[in-house]
Amino acid sequence: MELFGLTGTEYIGYLASLMVLISFTMKRVKTLRLVNMAGCILFIIYGFLMSTIRIGLPIIIANVAIFSVNLYYLFLKQE
Repeated sequence: MELFGLTGTEYIGYLASLMVLISFTMKRVKTLRLVNMAGCILFIIYGFLMSTIRIGLPIIIANVAIFSVNLYYLFLKQE
């Protein structure tokens, strides 16, 4: 299904990019990490929805790594 010439997969990719961009406007680091993690999840979904694994796999790997770093600093590292 296309809306305004974009597929659902493309909308997810654009939303993911927007979430990552918005995360960098946050003043609190915790909020930044949470919003960035939401963007990472959307990028992981986008990676799985890509038509070929050659395109999607690097997106998935990078965003799983970024998500893991955010998770570590949010919940596992005691300050």
